[in-house]
Amino acid sequence: MTGHIRQRSPCSWEVKYDLGRDPLTGKRKTRFVTVRGGKKAAQQELRRLLNAVDEGRDVEPSKVTIAEYIRGWLDAATNLSPKTKERYRQLAERQIFPHLGAIPLQKLRPAQIHEWHSLVLKSGGARGGPLSARTVGHAHRVLHRALERALSLEELGRNVSSAVSPPKVAAAEIAILSAEQIAHVLARLDGHPLHPIVALALGSGLRRGELCGLAWGAVDLDGATVRVERSLEETKQGLRLKEPKTRYGHRSVSLPNNVVDILRVHRRKKSEQRILLGQGRLDDDDLVFARPIGGPYPPDTLSRDWWRATGTLGLPRVSFHSLRHSHASALIAAGLDVVTVSRRLGHGSPPITLSVYAHAFNKTDKQAAEAMEKAMSFGTK
Repeated sequence: MTGHIRQRSPCSWEVKYDLGRDPLTGKRKTRFVTVRGGKKAAQQELRRLLNAVDEGRDVEPSKVTIAEYIRGWLDAATNLSPKTKERYRQLAERQIFPHLGAIPLQKLRPAQIHEWHSLVLKSGGARGGPLSARTVGHAHRVLHRALERALSLEELGRNVSSAVSPPKVAAAEIAILSAEQIAHVLARLDGHPLHPIVALALGSGLRRGELCGLAWGAVDLDGATVRVERSLEETKQGLRLKEPKTRYGHRSVSLPNNVVDILRVHRRKKSEQRILLGQGRLDDDDLVFARPIGGPYPPDTLSRDWWRATGTLGLPRVSFHSLRHSHASALIAAGLDVVTVSRRLGHGSPPITLSVYAHAFNKTDKQAAEAMEKAMSFGTK
């Protein structure tokens, strides 16, 4: 492949390069590109374009902007859940489009992404305040996924976001309840409507949506297990039951005896309530944790109810999701291996569990060293 450059103005160059012959007509194809800057920049661009042609990475010029492309991708995406789409749209509209949205997709360069990171870190938050590195990283991943799709469809010659790393996120310890706090929470909630669902959350480590989507048919009180088969997802469009995202999400979780006792009382009360209301006996398809007025218990409503309860009952001010973290941390402190903990939580692999709970495993590792020191020094005094 050949090409050459021609100066059009003091700061503008025309790059002409050969694309080879059209496989249908046999005619040679030529493309023209305008480059702003000096001669050296034009020569570098020509070399890049010729390399792209040689490697099959050259793509037809397009004026589609980043905002247009991402919106079209999210509208057509079938491999994203409604909740994920909603979050991606929010990140794109708030963090990507105001700064990069008007740039043509094929004109985006690594330097612009780097500048974008710096800008939103300083003023991308509420009311022009700083934005957390974690949120910037989430927005970067949305952009990366969109560009990766464009690359796979040969609408881009490369994914320029791969050349820029998202800002590092400082490791933060996860808020959890201690053993004493867990006992205190359950004692304070005794008789409260949240008592059964909080007890199951602490005793099983199920996610919020998994608890809200749990049906009585998946609960074996005699066998002291629950089967996780689906989850209740909440978006602006409403509620829907969905299967776990991965095969690891499908799992059977053993329950502590005290949690089984609490669920037995909960089931009996629900059965009595249904009989009084003339609704008949509980069916396997009925939800374990439905709203008092009927219907599914929205996960966001559960989180708000929990937060209000922590204030009115004087409970530790942690999020509902922290109950799952508390469950995992208690297992690790008890000496359970990472594979067992990972399977119980429904993680895709043990490394995921390690990445989330590394601090907890570090503590148990220290305890292991102390135990070995005692064993190795036995009888030496």
